[in-house]
Formats: sequence, structure tokens, C-alpha cells
Amino acid sequence: MTLHERPTRPATPTDLIEQLRGSVRDGLPAAIADLSTLVRIPSVSWDGFDPAHVQASADEVARLVRELGVFDEVLVDRVEIPGSGGLGQPAVLARREPRAGRPTVLLYAHHDVQPPGRDEDWETPPFEPTAIGDRLYGRGSADDKAGVIAHVAAIRALVESVGDPELGIVIFIEGEEEFGSRSFGALLEKHRDLLAADVIVVADSDNWDVRTPSLTVGLRGNAAFTLTVSTLGHASHSGMFGGAAPDAMLATIRLLSTLHDADGSVAVDGLRSHDQEVPDFPDERLREEAALLDGVTPIGRGPVLHRLWAQPAITVTGIDAPSVQNASNTLLPSVSVKISARVAPGQSAAEAFDAVRAHLEAHAPFGAQLTFGAVDLGDPFLVDTTAWAVDEALTSMREAWGADPVMVGVGGSIPFIAELKESFPDAHVLVTGVEDPDTRAHSPNESLHLGVLHRAILTEAVLLARLAGAVELPARE
Repeated sequence: MTLHERPTRPATPTDLIEQLRGSVRDGLPAAIADLSTLVRIPSVSWDGFDPAHVQASADEVARLVRELGVFDEVLVDRVEIPGSGGLGQPAVLARREPRAGRPTVLLYAHHDVQPPGRDEDWETPPFEPTAIGDRLYGRGSADDKAGVIAHVAAIRALVESVGDPELGIVIFIEGEEEFGSRSFGALLEKHRDLLAADVIVVADSDNWDVRTPSLTVGLRGNAAFTLTVSTLGHASHSGMFGGAAPDAMLATIRLLSTLHDADGSVAVDGLRSHDQEVPDFPDERLREEAALLDGVTPIGRGPVLHRLWAQPAITVTGIDAPSVQNASNTLLPSVSVKISARVAPGQSAAEAFDAVRAHLEAHAPFGAQLTFGAVDLGDPFLVDTTAWAVDEALTSMREAWGADPVMVGVGGSIPFIAELKESFPDAHVLVTGVEDPDTRAHSPNESLHLGVLHRAILTEAVLLARLAGAVELPARE
């Protein structure tokens, strides 16, 4: 069944829609101000960055949630990362119990951000929110502090419009999503009762464009790891031994080149694709959105969106080697690289990692020794599109945006969604977002389209109102 063939759910009452629309519109300046406050906090969750900033970000999020005045409990918590002995980054959790038989909805986002990278690559300071035209620039302005604010502002609008919504609401704002959600499972285990819900809304994805909403129904998984290639017991003079002794850089380059075919498709036996239909997406749009340089051609085979949503991909995201400035005439004994393999839906991340590892071990040139470390696995996820909550979300998007939503896959990974579904198997998962094709999440000059933020807040407010009883819902499974 396609989107346009889906049964139409009853419309939200017109007067309620108008009340919500007015509340969201009037509250937008406050929402942008709250977002700007969060963006100014450099809450990078990676090792090597000051964790006090992540704590400050969590405290600010907790303040915003408490000020809503609707929760029975609001807390900031850190738990031990399994197997490490260390604590994860602080998360914000809150809950209010449902009344009158209403369902409970869990609203997820994350308040941590990616490192900013080099300041000179930014056109505006990365942690100083800057409005230019209809966009707000800054690290985390979209990914995912805008998701946090979408939840807060939607609840504000809901309460202003209907008073006590009787709806059960759970808030889960994570503090280390950008660093692998290492304590996520432990948080779920500790707070299982607090987090239990009928519907889970994950505001951490994107939209088809700034005028067309998307509901994400498929996500690739990820198998990331470090690989060290070693050929020599110590560095040697390249003039004395070059041409006879294989250096690690040569071995690494040769080895990495085996991961792809001549057209850039992944060439690893055991990595599978997912069979699915995808919308048309011309090469010209890929060229524009991915910023391909003149003369650079796309890679891979098949429709563009099938390559991005349903096929595996392998990227070398980092390499430890002397810089050009510090290079000497030396044969390197070892080279380390970071590899990120995106896993198509339908295959586990563990199986994919085993396939990539087996390939690398089988193709190591010159007898090079390989060492694998820092393995980070996250499974792909497919949303059950037959769930009644999916129809509620699509109807809410249509009413808020005035446009038909598109159900999409996403090439990126949100591994914790599989963990959420495992912990709450009866819950319906909805993956929404406030990003758009020009957001540049994780990159310099990340930005948020303020019109998209407006419509995302209204979508969630409408969805919450519908779940709170604005329309009759089907029987819960």
C-alpha cells in the first residue's frame, strides 16, 4: 500500500487545529530563543571535550521541561557504561501518567552535538546561533537541539490549547547519541518503568524538502571500527629500504582499495542489500545536495535512493598518519584507519562486521598484520508501516504542513531505535525530524530552516492532540 492508498483518518477538529496553529505561531519566538540558548552550550559528548558542557546542556533541558508544569517527575541521570567502569553522559527523563485511558507517548531527542571541526570552515561561529534569512546557523541548531525544542514547544502549545491533555507523556533527551549511545541500554534497563510507552516519537531525522514532510520508515545500521595495518617492527629509511620492504601505508592503500568495485559499489561478499521500491531522485539533485564538484560522478549501481537507503556503504572516515608538513622519508611501520560500514535493513550489524573483517583478512597484501579495535555496532531498523500510529503521524503531518508527507528511508543510522523496540516491543515507533536537505548536520555551517521548525512543532502538537482524544483512535494492539 502506498501513502496515497492509505485509508484517511478522521480529521482533527477545525477549531482545535486553529487553536494549535495560533499557539505554535505565537510561541515560535520563545522556541527560537530557547533553541539559541541550547546552541550556545558546546555540548560535545566525545572523549577529549569538556563534559561540564554536556552537564550544563542537560541542566538547561531539564529546566525547560520542568517549566512546562505537566510532569510528575523530571530527573537528570547518568549511568555506568557497560564494561567500562565509567559513567555515560547525562540524560534528561520525565514522565506524567495518562488519565482516562489515554495512551502514553515517549518523546525522544538528544542534546549532545558533534565536534564543530575547524572554526575557519564555518561562515559563522559554530556555537553562536546566527539567523541569516530563514535559517538559524550553529552546531546543534538542527541535530538535534531543534528536536528537543520541537518537543517542548509542542507540549506548550498543546497545554495552551486544551488544558490538561490527559495524555501520558514521557521525555527522554539523551546526552551521548553523537558518541555511540554507549550507556543507552543501561538507561533503558534502569528506567524501564518510567520510559514505558505506547507510541515513541524520535525527532532526529529529516524531511523531503522545506515544504514537504517525511516520516522515516527505514534506517541503515552501522558497523564502525578501527583497523591497524602493520608491516614493519620499526620505521626505516625509505631510500635504504624502499622498493623492497613493504611499508604500512602502501599495504593500507592496497587493502582499502579492495573494498569497492571500479564504479564505487561495495565489493565485500556477505554484505546484503534490502529489496524495496524508492521514489525517483535524479542525479542532479544528488549532485546539488551532496555538493559534488564539477566533473565528479556519482558512485554505485541502481536507483540513487536505493543506494542511499537499501544498499551497504563503506567509508574510511579517518586515518592516523604523518601530516604532509611533518612527513619524512620514512617507511611507516603501522597505519591506523577508522572504517564506517553502513548496513542495509534486514542484516544485523554483527553479521556485516564479520563479513567486512573476513574480507580484509583475506585481502591483506604482503602478509600485513591486521588489528581490529573500537568496534561499535548498531542494527538497522524498519518501521511497521501498518501500525495505527503511523496513520496518526501521516495525518498530523498533512494537516500541519498542508502537503502530502513522504515515507522515506534514511542512509544514516540511529542504532538505539532497535534497542527501544526490543525493550518495548508493543510500542509504535515514529521517526520524525526538523532537518532538510540543506541542514548539513555533522558538517560546518549546520543550520535549521525556521519554517521547518514551525511546521515540525505544529505537526507534533497536532499528533499529541489526536492521541489525547481529539479523534477516536483504533483499538491499541
